Amino acid sequence: MTVRRVALLTAGGFAPCLSSAVGGLIQRYTEIAPEVEIIAYQHGYHGLLLGEKVVIDAETRKHAAVLHRFGGSPIGNSRVKLTNRADAEKRGLVKPGEDPLRVAAEQLKADGVDVLHTIGGDDTNTTAADLAAYLHENGYELTVVGLPKTIDNDVIPIRQSLGAWTAAEQTARFAANIIGEHRSGPRMLIVHEVMGRSCGWLTAAASVEYRKWLDTQEWVPSIGLTRERWDVHAVLIPELAIDVDAEAARLKTIMDTQGNVNIFLSEGAGLHEIVAQLEAAGEEVQRDAFGHVRLDTVNPGQWFAKQFAAKLGAEKVMVQKSGYFSRAAAANADDLRLIQSMTDLAVECALRGESGVIGHDEENDDRLRAIEFPRIAGGKAFDVTQPWFVDLLAQIGQPLVPGTHG
Repeated sequence: MTVRRVALLTAGGFAPCLSSAVGGLIQRYTEIAPEVEIIAYQHGYHGLLLGEKVVIDAETRKHAAVLHRFGGSPIGNSRVKLTNRADAEKRGLVKPGEDPLRVAAEQLKADGVDVLHTIGGDDTNTTAADLAAYLHENGYELTVVGLPKTIDNDVIPIRQSLGAWTAAEQTARFAANIIGEHRSGPRMLIVHEVMGRSCGWLTAAASVEYRKWLDTQEWVPSIGLTRERWDVHAVLIPELAIDVDAEAARLKTIMDTQGNVNIFLSEGAGLHEIVAQLEAAGEEVQRDAFGHVRLDTVNPGQWFAKQFAAKLGAEKVMVQKSGYFSRAAAANADDLRLIQSMTDLAVECALRGESGVIGHDEENDDRLRAIEFPRIAGGKAFDVTQPWFVDLLAQIGQPLVPGTHG
């Protein structure tokens, strides 16, 4: 296969890997196939539909390594589903009656793109697969090589998604400042709401990272500076059954003893119950273009804070979300190594015409390879029986009660 021009796009929510992944792809092409032209669509599929792109010139190639130092995405993101015609029309991305898949396909053909690199989660990459299939049916062969981005670390069957390690580290860093508020009033309840719609990995991993930080600190109990007050007292995630009354009884003992309680809460914990309660009350629950509940309109953290505050007798309640702090950070050393291994393989696969999503395949001995698109899915449940998580709950005194993962 002769590759003349490749296109890059980043899509979905941010993760601490996008800028570095873009930089890594540019570097690798420049190293082993400098003759290949590179373009980047602006704001993901939004820019593809509108034909908005930039050409990666010699100056950008020369300074591509700089992108590893930054978070966010230099080429921009958006949430656009090419099979959701109504949403694309509403946003002015296609004309009434136009098929977004056809519009995107025609743009790729007009731009002479041989390879499309998508950097995103399961929605981004399965949308790319839909696009490749459409082009194939219409006589245009496009190689699509995706990179898995999500701080939730919930892409099936990929062991570790890009950016998740950094997000856990940054979430813990955020928590250290927020939990410092625990003495701003007597009987203080702090709910740290962490991103994770259907997977509790990030909340669990961030809890462990935060407690590692606690291990490095000195304490002065005589003045009230105690590890117990700074600790995580509950970890609530979608994969655990949450008995609010039973958990409140356990936490009330902590509140009565030391005057504060700190909860790490995945934003997807108890989501089905919350939505059911809202809809039963006649409230409309808003959803995005992919059909996902818009969590900012549901506010799980506030819902749980209200439930626990009353039962714990909290005099002051604070809910803080760490998502935007953590997801736009620059990649840490662990993620940078993972990004390089994946971008290097992505370019090799692209040059030999092999489509798929790059990742360590959990169903194939964790081998790093281009995983077939039909096998890619979101919503991978976090395994709560892993020893490190079992140990975490045991250390904070929380019972392990697996729930029915939705």
